[in-house]
Amino acid sequence: MNHQKREEIINYVKSNLQKREAAHDWQHIQRVLKLCKNISKNYTIKENVLFLAALLHDLKDYKFSQEEKDILSPKGLMQKFEIEQGIQNETLKIIDSISYKGGTNPPKTNCIEFKIVQDADRLDAIGAIGIARTFNYGGYKGNAMYDSQIPVRDKMSFEEYKNGKSTTINHFYEKLLLIKDLLHTPEAKKIAEKRHQFMLHFLKQFHKEWYVEID
Repeated sequence: MNHQKREEIINYVKSNLQKREAAHDWQHIQRVLKLCKNISKNYTIKENVLFLAALLHDLKDYKFSQEEKDILSPKGLMQKFEIEQGIQNETLKIIDSISYKGGTNPPKTNCIEFKIVQDADRLDAIGAIGIARTFNYGGYKGNAMYDSQIPVRDKMSFEEYKNGKSTTINHFYEKLLLIKDLLHTPEAKKIAEKRHQFMLHFLKQFHKEWYVEID
């Protein structure tokens, strides 16, 4: 894939995601691309597959599919730009495997490019950025910040994960605190450790302030 085609694809994604809800916007894609570059340094990778999977993984997110009917799917965009069929096939397997979906999404591939992109995407879901993204999306969806009467869900189908009632704080226990142990690469695990500890510290402080526990 030459530089011009790469830039045209980047510009398409950027123009369509710039105004999306901030947890899944163009800035998220940029961070995932940078994390992929950092993680992949020690691996032999198919660069075009890694690049396209990271760039396109949220282009047609199920969370926004009804609001963004005019955006091309990753497959449609790669066909539009005449990406080689083999690269298309590998990229789509990765994209179809990345999403958490309540822990009910078994991967369709086990290639190193998938592991790197999924690790990068999951790293951006934790730590300070993860906290900010979680509250932004929770507000976008109209979820309560916290409600002690709404229990944390430990086992869910995809439909329950997508449509069930929960809170933003519950999401930490239902997904974000699980991520550290779901990562593939040593490089991602090292980055995740500090981010995980930051979230634990935040949650401890949140609960103290929620219940007005004064030191």
